[in-house]
Amino acid sequence: MDKIKIITDSTCDIPPELVKKYDIEVIPLYITFGDESYLDGEEIKLDELIARIEKGDKFPGTAQIVPQRFYDIYKKYLNQGYKIISIHISSKMSGTYHSSCLAKEMLETEHIYNIDSFNVTAGLGLLVLKACRLKQQGMTIENIYNEILKAIPHVKSALAFETLDFLVKGGRLSKTAGTIGNILGIKLILEVKDGEMSVKDKVRGSKKAVRNILEYVNNTGIKANEPISLLHVRNKDILATLRENIVEENMDYIECEVGCTVGVHAGPGACGIFFIENY
Repeated sequence: MDKIKIITDSTCDIPPELVKKYDIEVIPLYITFGDESYLDGEEIKLDELIARIEKGDKFPGTAQIVPQRFYDIYKKYLNQGYKIISIHISSKMSGTYHSSCLAKEMLETEHIYNIDSFNVTAGLGLLVLKACRLKQQGMTIENIYNEILKAIPHVKSALAFETLDFLVKGGRLSKTAGTIGNILGIKLILEVKDGEMSVKDKVRGSKKAVRNILEYVNNTGIKANEPISLLHVRNKDILATLRENIVEENMDYIECEVGCTVGVHAGPGACGIFFIENY
């Protein structure tokens, strides 16, 4: 049986107890405030990030994982006899995946399988957790790799935001879309599509946002034995209602709060669902 290590980055937003359960190596991206930089989740937490933004500090940025960090971590596990699956944030949102590929080239090995998730946050997290379950089932690394590639186009999402200012400032959404979403009580329902954030729907008010998200999940259908991921950033209204409906439907779900890298772009109040559709 292959000795397999699964590696991802801090944008996966997998709850700490699951990271520990599956022994996942999570490499942090950087959060930057001007010339200052901090490791996501290690040197800065979400509470501190939001507090600094709210008190008017320079708006933070994010920085990718550089190839040398991947090189060092990969080399450590290769020396221990592992083969590696390394699954990362969409290449359209960060250079992290390309850094992982460069590190593999530097090591001149065929025992690293790099995967561009074309997703972020809980969408990436669902793929990582799927890889972990397949590993537990004794699947070979080649088969795990192929199964994750097959699942990538079927990761679906629907997300509502209290404000779109953070997405606009972070360059994840156009100023035009942000302006529409911040006027007249309109809430944009966003999704990750083809590796990027895009507008999925427009509704007015939180109740319609919840209804829209739940209808999308029900109409699309969830793949058997795959959990829903309920994602939030300090959201109250939408989170409670979504959770209540998920529990009533007896769905298997994971609840997680975003880390700092995603929090920079989402801002407080974001909430939504990621899932893998039937395929």
